[in-house]
Amino acid sequence: MKAVIQRVSRASVTVDGKIISEIKSGLLILLGIEDADTKADIEWLSRKMVNLRIFNDTDGVMNNSLLDMGGDAIVVSQFTLYAATKKGNRPSYIKAAKPDVAIPLYETFIRHMEKDLGKKVGMGIFGADMKVDLLNDGPVTILIDTKNKE
Repeated sequence: MKAVIQRVSRASVTVDGKIISEIKSGLLILLGIEDADTKADIEWLSRKMVNLRIFNDTDGVMNNSLLDMGGDAIVVSQFTLYAATKKGNRPSYIKAAKPDVAIPLYETFIRHMEKDLGKKVGMGIFGADMKVDLLNDGPVTILIDTKNKE
């Protein structure tokens, strides 16, 4: 799994002109899934998301996690995170999992995040044409790949 994590002051996902998910302070997570992803990837990444200390404490130092600050999260499926751009100018998405694999993993990831965070997590609609609006706070944007845990 690959994730782009953005610390936000607000974020929302709109489909067909209707807001389907909306948060104030928290994380907007763009999630890419490949066939090789497992339950272990889901569990590791979910724990990492809720415990990543990227929110400011009272001294303005990034010492607090999403759990510590009681923030919210939206997770949006993003197959384009697996774009291969080595050859030519048209990206290939061959490494991205097909919907029959990706949807169950995406839904399982959401459930794990809700369990780890102790609250509902916002979602996009898998495969829909979504409009994602956000106000990046910081800006703080982090890339995580479960196959390269650095």
